[in-house]
Amino acid sequence: MLPRAVIFDLDGVLVDSEHLWDRIRRDVVAEHGGEWSEGTTETLMGMSTPEWARHLVDRLGVRLTPEQTAETVIERMAQHYAAGPPVIPHATDAVRTVARDHPTAIASSAPPRIIRRYLEATDLTGTIGHTVSSEEVGAGKPAPDVYLRAAQGLDIDPRECVAVEDSGNGLRAAAASGATVIAVPNPHFPPDPEALRQIHHVIDEISELPPLIRRLTSS
Repeated sequence: MLPRAVIFDLDGVLVDSEHLWDRIRRDVVAEHGGEWSEGTTETLMGMSTPEWARHLVDRLGVRLTPEQTAETVIERMAQHYAAGPPVIPHATDAVRTVARDHPTAIASSAPPRIIRRYLEATDLTGTIGHTVSSEEVGAGKPAPDVYLRAAQGLDIDPRECVAVEDSGNGLRAAAASGATVIAVPNPHFPPDPEALRQIHHVIDEISELPPLIRRLTSS
């Protein structure tokens, strides 16, 4: 099937925020009696808010409730976004270019309020046709739920969608949905080789996306 729609991840694809989430979570763990363990950063990538908040409490020993943990982390991230989200260079232009010819959506592990702040800051609210947070579905990435819901919101078969992702769990989720998967690996948080074997295309920068989409939809 030729792709008809494009679904974007947010963190690591459109905004350079993976390091912010990581730093804030580490700070909250340290401030509230927990201890960060090796491999936690990779484990948390793609999890929904309830999932990673429970992980910080149950596995790392944070002395807050999962709800308090989530609110503390998200409020600090929202403060960063209030000053302007760390948009990846050329990402907004890439979204606008792709959206001229294809329905677009965001399928993100970020909370809805963070997604909204990104859209408002980049003036993409009227450009992105649908957004889904993993908070709004049954399971976070690597489960495909968020991508399946995004495709449903666009009323397009997920097999006719392109998914743009950066993390290992995100790539697994996108592949499991049946979408054509394009990886934009984050050099600071690279996906594992096993996840990369499940995808169809790899690009170095988001600016390479529009011409690749044109080739895929005209082949």
